[in-house]
Amino acid sequence: MEIPLIVEHLSFRYRTRQEPALRDVSFMLEAGQVFLVAGSSGCGKTTLIRCINGLIPHSYKGELEGRVLLYGEDMSGKPLSVISQIVGTVLQDPERQILGSRVVNEVAFGLENLGLPRDEILARVDAALAYLDISHLRDRETFYLSGGEKQKVALAGVLAMQPSILLLDEPLASLDPVSAQEALRLIRRLADEGRAVLIIEHRVEDVLKINPEMALFMVDGEVRYLGPTSGLEAAVDYHEVKLPAPMIIEKARHDPPPTYLPPLLVRKEERASLVEFENVSFAYEDGPTVLQDVNFTIRQGDIIAVLGPNGAGKTTLVKHAIGLLKPREGRVRLEGKDTRELSVAQIAHVIGYVFQSPSHMLFAPTVHDELAFGPKNLGYDQTTIEEGVTQAVDILNLGGLENYSPLALSFGQQKRVSIAAILAMRSRVLVMDEPNAGQDYKNYMAFMDAILQLPYFDAILFITHDVDLAVCYANRVLLLHEGRIAADGPPAEVLADAALLKRCRVVPTSLLAANLEMLPRTGRFMRAELLAHVRQT
Repeated sequence: MEIPLIVEHLSFRYRTRQEPALRDVSFMLEAGQVFLVAGSSGCGKTTLIRCINGLIPHSYKGELEGRVLLYGEDMSGKPLSVISQIVGTVLQDPERQILGSRVVNEVAFGLENLGLPRDEILARVDAALAYLDISHLRDRETFYLSGGEKQKVALAGVLAMQPSILLLDEPLASLDPVSAQEALRLIRRLADEGRAVLIIEHRVEDVLKINPEMALFMVDGEVRYLGPTSGLEAAVDYHEVKLPAPMIIEKARHDPPPTYLPPLLVRKEERASLVEFENVSFAYEDGPTVLQDVNFTIRQGDIIAVLGPNGAGKTTLVKHAIGLLKPREGRVRLEGKDTRELSVAQIAHVIGYVFQSPSHMLFAPTVHDELAFGPKNLGYDQTTIEEGVTQAVDILNLGGLENYSPLALSFGQQKRVSIAAILAMRSRVLVMDEPNAGQDYKNYMAFMDAILQLPYFDAILFITHDVDLAVCYANRVLLLHEGRIAADGPPAEVLADAALLKRCRVVPTSLLAANLEMLPRTGRFMRAELLAHVRQT
């Protein structure tokens, strides 16, 4: 039987770029295998997928060398309609993949383009939804789905096409921890049923749990490691790829102890109230209640991690804080003023908001223009604007990309541009929705470290499914479940309650376990590199 996928000496340079995105990449993927591709944001992983699924050279133009063979056949001259019946792709950002107004239409879209009979289309749609346990979403409007729900719907649309090769570009990025576990078990099952699965993922620790047979590690478009997954640990730098905490602790013990401790925002004795939620309830149009009787206050000095399952109301909560949504019941106050009486522009002077999907934010012709737009509209002078842009470019590792179109960048780079655009505005409260989505470990730890050192933030709030981000940076954890606040307090208290975490679909990580074990000695949560140098006595 022919091998499903063979990549031979593949190189590619986009015609808008000077440097190649891929350099002489070769590997093969067999039926029944899970093949993990890891590497930093912008290293060429998504370009590799585009070469396999035919988007290169059909949709993205440039210089292409080498071959991609599907079941022994060079597909370079085949139309996308033929390739898509063999190769199914789930994109990083589900916003870019979903076109249908309702879930059933979205999942049926590819099948309709193949001209299949209506009965077969509906049967395949229902089978794909049932396979993913999301039949209850069948008639929902896609606009009102959470990011995680959209990710599952995008996967259902691909599975309905019944491809034998699956390409998954960061499928866990928008999923809560339990949904991520369920997705990984599903991925393993798809491979065990005979499909060939290639998965790009920054959450390496999570993917290792399903024992992928092979791993590929890329740096600047080149292969740095290709082989059994068991050899990946020795081949990668733990500063660049997030490994399980015990692995990092063991490696870091042999290195000098880190001198850096992430600073907390300065807490004044009189901690001013910045944002207050008073008995807030909300529902979208005639849909179910999304927020129910929410009461909490963001104060000066808070670094708040908002955790909770997909659909718990996390993004809806922060959209109330910035005035994009108004409560059905109750009120939200910004520095004592009801947000109903304030414009979004007025609120932007105090709160800067980074959307979950960068496609909701980016529009300017260049990265520089994107970063300058917000501060210009806030009335800053040109010197202040340029200082803010330069600082944001440096913090978010965007040097050299200032004159590129944001929409031509990778998803991870676009996410960093969207964060940089808000940093350049220098609002006093920073709110980020999934700041590390699409980011490699080294990048997001570096920019989170830098953001916490900036002098002009009074408070920071970030929504995340990454428990370790809360462990490393938060001084307060807000846990949402079914539109209500299930817990609000110090990380060491909230994240120590195993029963509460299970009820709220939050999965403890190896770093959380190590921190809880060592808490009597450390007195606070730390990243793994610091735990490695805590005395064992």
